[in-house]
Amino acid sequence: MTSTDATPPLPPLRPTRQRRAVVEAMASFADFRSAQEIHELLGERGEQVGLATVYRTLQRLADAGEVDVLRTEDGEAIYRRCSDSHHHHLVCRSCGATVEVEGPTVERWTSAIAAEHGYADVSHALEIFGTCPRCR
Repeated sequence: MTSTDATPPLPPLRPTRQRRAVVEAMASFADFRSAQEIHELLGERGEQVGLATVYRTLQRLADAGEVDVLRTEDGEAIYRRCSDSHHHHLVCRSCGATVEVEGPTVERWTSAIAAEHGYADVSHALEIFGTCPRCR
């Protein structure tokens, strides 16, 4: 791909009332939630934000690296505010409780595999699913 083939970056989101409401809702919880759950939370708060706006806002926030996105085992996207450091997730498949974990072994393995095959500028995502102590 040449530099002329690259997709230009998206312009920043205009801080509309609806988008601010989504960002504020995201700040109110630490676990991962679906767009539908975030939409329901907004409704409980008296915010009138359409589900499509929630989806678009979450996608733009994910593209900007401001929220983490996971795919559940059944393929549903779930979201939460992102911490500043590179990390992986240990996720309870019952209740959704999530722990951020650092994985130096994964980082070394990723670099070794990339080097072995001549790849550069490599990224990765790792989610580990299990059952938390409360749900066992």
